[in-house]
Amino acid sequence: MLSEFDLIKQYFVRGARAGAPRATLGIGDDCALLTPSPGMQMAISSDMLVEGRHFFAGADACMLGHKSLAVNLSDLAAMGAKPIAFTLALALPAADRDWLAGFSRGLFDLADQFDCELIGGDTTRGPLTICITIFGELAPGQALRRDRALAGDDVWISGTLGDARLALACLQGELVFHRATLEQAAPRMHMPAPRVALGRALACGGLAHAALDISDGLAGDLGHILAASNVGATLDADALPAGPALASQSRSLRRQFSAAGGDDYELCFTAAPRHRAAIVEAAAGCATLVTRVGVIEQAPGLRFVDADGRPLALSAAGFDHFASA
Repeated sequence: MLSEFDLIKQYFVRGARAGAPRATLGIGDDCALLTPSPGMQMAISSDMLVEGRHFFAGADACMLGHKSLAVNLSDLAAMGAKPIAFTLALALPAADRDWLAGFSRGLFDLADQFDCELIGGDTTRGPLTICITIFGELAPGQALRRDRALAGDDVWISGTLGDARLALACLQGELVFHRATLEQAAPRMHMPAPRVALGRALACGGLAHAALDISDGLAGDLGHILAASNVGATLDADALPAGPALASQSRSLRRQFSAAGGDDYELCFTAAPRHRAAIVEAAAGCATLVTRVGVIEQAPGLRFVDADGRPLALSAAGFDHFASA
């Protein structure tokens, strides 16, 4: 049977990495020591994933390792920060070797992709719960904050929306689709792609005013920007970039799941119209689709219109962790 320290040593302490260690002192002491680059600010975020709330019991361990880090990298992307390091706190019902091997593989495959080092954490017995705290850095004044949107800004979305929500609807039996639809949509739910390169390009190039990542649905998350910036917005519901699986569904479902799907982990950002060409060029350099979907307005509130500009009564509340059991 694995002890706590054997578990950490076998699955989460690694040998020589391809890149130089980021931590001044990493795993093995009471604290890690992390020294930021001279003149840089630290960006720090934490996310918790709980079995039965954020993922299904029996979820693939490798995919879960990927997603656990991806949702944190997405937070750094939204601020325009460069990933540096992360900690992992893990509650496990049992020390299952196969599960730990898969989880750590998915976790470190993504960590290596972004040169982000595991520097510490904790393990304990309990209901399966994963909590990651991630550290990034960026130059002072570069951060893409929620309170910087200006009336007249364009509203942009990276990537596509709604396929994760479509996969959830399939898995929960909420809607019935062909199996091929689930297979097409499921990767967006289980293995999101954090838009770190795009976030860095927007921040370093001074191209965006405000940004966040879309985790609880576009409408709810954009609402945080609107509230923090004391502005409103009108979005074209038919311009929202539906994912490949969702794009083949009915117009009403495309609108609903694109506007309030959740688990997309794309970036929503606002920018002055004069930056349109530069944004498209920067996104192309990151191999990331971007779509202009609306405009920031002085009048408060979020409004949806169709492709012809007609108002839509679209119910698009974001996900709330405490709204239901």
